[in-house]
Amino acid sequence: MPIVSRFFGIAIAFYWEDHLPPPFHAKYSGEEAMIDVCTGTVLRGNLPRRALGLVNEWRVLHEDQLLDN
Repeated sequence: MPIVSRFFGIAIAFYWEDHLPPPFHAKYSGEEAMIDVCTGTVLRGNLPRRALGLVNEWRVLHEDQLLDN
């Protein structure tokens, strides 16, 4: 699982075997969520509200790069 970013204790990673379009995974404080790249919808798992807000801000800033990956 390649980690593509780390910030505020949050790790963002991709699993290469995920379906297309591949979601990304966000891990924080022992919790993990699988998140849709385009919409920011949590597909599975859970993150604290504040961490999820930071992840979605990051996703919007990096959406083009995420889709390229």
